[in-house]
This record gives sequence, C-alpha cells and structure tokens, in this order.
Amino acid sequence: MTLNPAIIALVSGSLLLSFFAVYASYFGIKIIRRWNIASGSDLQLSLERKTYLISTILAYLMVFEVCSFFLFVYTADNLHEMFVGAMCAAGTLNVGVFGYPTLLSKIMNVLLCGVWLVVNHIDNQGYDYPLIRPKYKLLLLITGSLLLETYLQASYFGGIRPDVITSCCGALFSEDQASLAGELAGIPVGAGKVLLFVSLYFIIRIGLQFLLTDSGAIYFAGLSSWFFVFSAIALISFISVYYYELPTHHCPFCLLQSNYHYIGYAFYISSLTGGIMGISVGMLNRYVAIPSLRDKIPRVQKKLCLGSMISYLIFSASAVYPMIFSDFQLAGY
Repeated sequence: MTLNPAIIALVSGSLLLSFFAVYASYFGIKIIRRWNIASGSDLQLSLERKTYLISTILAYLMVFEVCSFFLFVYTADNLHEMFVGAMCAAGTLNVGVFGYPTLLSKIMNVLLCGVWLVVNHIDNQGYDYPLIRPKYKLLLLITGSLLLETYLQASYFGGIRPDVITSCCGALFSEDQASLAGELAGIPVGAGKVLLFVSLYFIIRIGLQFLLTDSGAIYFAGLSSWFFVFSAIALISFISVYYYELPTHHCPFCLLQSNYHYIGYAFYISSLTGGIMGISVGMLNRYVAIPSLRDKIPRVQKKLCLGSMISYLIFSASAVYPMIFSDFQLAGY
C-alpha cells in the first residue's frame, strides 16, 4: 500500500516539512531569546540573514501542507475501491484507527499554517520585523502539531491492509449509529438550516461593520471560527442529503466524487479559506497598534474580512442551490 505514488508524496512531504520545522524552531528559539533589531552585532546580522531564508522556505512548505490536505482526502477517496465495504473516503479512513485522527490533525494544521502565512506576510511589511517573535512562537506550536500529524499519517498508511473489511459511509454516518457521526447526522434539518443562515447573517453583519468602522475584529474572528465548525456539521446534517436526494445518506465524502461534480471540494475549500482569513483578522488585531504596521494591518484585515465573507457566501450558495433548484424535499425530517 505504501508504494502508491500519492502516499509516498504525502509521507515524504510530511517528513520533510516536519524536519525543516524542527530546524526552524531550533533557530526560532534563538530569535525569541536573542533578537535585537537595534543591535549591529555579528549575532544579530547572522540571525537576520538566516531568517530571510528560513521564512521563505517555510512559506513554500506551509503552502504544501495546505495542499496536502486535499491530496490526502483525494487519496483516501481514490483508494476506496481496494477495500471491501468502502464506497468513498469514509470507508478508507475507517480501515485503521489512525485514519480520522490524521484527517482532524491535517485540518488543524491547515488552519495554523494558513494563519502563520498571513502573520509572516505582515511581518515582512514592517521595516523592523515587529512580529518576528510572535511568528516563531506560533511556529513552535505548529511544529508540535506537524510532528503529531506525521506520526499519525505514517501509522495510518503503514497499517492499512487491502484484505480488511471496512464499513460503508451509509453505516458510519447513520442516524442510528451510536457515535459522534451518528449524532451529527441526527440533527433536525429545520434547526440546522436556521442555525446555518442565522450564523451567516451575523458573519455578514459584523463583517460589514468592521469594513465600515474598523470595529468588531475579535467578534468577526469568533463568528468565523464558529461558522467554520458548524459548516462541517451542516454538511453532514442536511446539506449532503439534498445533493444525494436520499434522506438517510449523510456522508460528507461522497460529494468529492464525479457523480456529484466534485462539489465537495468547493465546500471544503470555501470553508477552510473562510476560516483561515476570518481567524487571521482577529489574530492581526493584537498588533494593530505597532507603529511600523499601523497603516498596513487595517488594510490587510479588511481584505481578509472580505475574503472570508465571500468564501462563506460561496459555501452557503452551494448549500442552497439544490434546495432551490431540486424537486427533492425533506418533508417530515
């Protein structure tokens, strides 16, 4: 199984990223302790030269980490034909105990890496690199999370066997299933719809307030985080049902297949993009008073806020489309 090209790319890329993140963290500890932009010492000049190179390499590697999430999901879906009982990525991830923990770890790392890329971009805009310490402190957290992901992913791919019989997504995401997936599938459709669109309303409301008055950044970040989490819940609870036109089918992975025009990728991309941008608005608000970034952070925050709102609008529009243009109705659910 490990000879699959996509698996080799995922595992080797994860190992490379983790190795370099550890090295960058070691270097980052020196920066956190010894960085002094006002100093002209040999140590400071050495730190400045190295941080240019390390930040640039890390930026490319973290972009790879973001892309690797979609490669992982695609690989899991593509491998389902090798396992008896699997219909999509849901069954493939259920083959080993590390499948779903790896998926959750990757989602967390996508968010962390996305926020780090934003912070790194802003830090490079300041003539005195004012966010270099917060940037490397965040990197320490990301490094630990990347090491965990590398372990989980290697354990998952190294432990799966083609002769294993797994469960199909219909069983895993069943309302009768005594599990978290079953609980999410059993959320009443009406309540789910109301909560989704009320949340969208407040996202737009607070977002417009921030764009017009520069106030409410923290509230917007909090709402964006909530919408990111609830978008996954809504996808399982009722959105997927409208695309399948089957009240008992709640799988969030079958949407990635050609039968449904790969619409799942639109949901995943828009949700992750909205989450990263929305969280970054609040993250940057902590540093808005820094003199060298005072005129730069608000502009970037507004772009991120607008991008987050557009992403969540795309998610919501994709969710509403089958409700409006399909003859399928969920009467009684």
